[in-house]
Amino acid sequence: MSTEEKRVWVYAAVALAIPVVYFASVLRQLPGADVTRITYIPALLTAIGVAVLANIVASIATAIAAPKEAGLKDERDAGIRRYGQRAEYYVLAVSVAGVFALTLAGAAHFWIANALYLAFVLSALASAIVRIVAYRRGF
Repeated sequence: MSTEEKRVWVYAAVALAIPVVYFASVLRQLPGADVTRITYIPALLTAIGVAVLANIVASIATAIAAPKEAGLKDERDAGIRRYGQRAEYYVLAVSVAGVFALTLAGAAHFWIANALYLAFVLSALASAIVRIVAYRRGF
């Protein structure tokens, strides 16, 4: 398994784990609550920061674990990256259209912010899944 594939696996794990924890902590406040009173902003910013930091630390750890492979990329890695980005853009575009609809409908900021975060999460997962499949089966 190449270093790039390992990074994609870590990216997928982080893109799944952090939002699950975030949504579990925020959505448990939802039953019977007024969404304008739910404190989600600190948790959302923390989730984003932890995800960024976790990906950086994991990338460094992957490079330390296999120093001879660190930084080695070939044409296949570049092609798979573009392939994953294409899937990411499509998922993000469709998801953001839903967020835009929420905005036009006058939804509360809680729903708009969380839908936007979910859009980014889904696009990251789509990219990671497509890339993992491409590494395993070819593209």
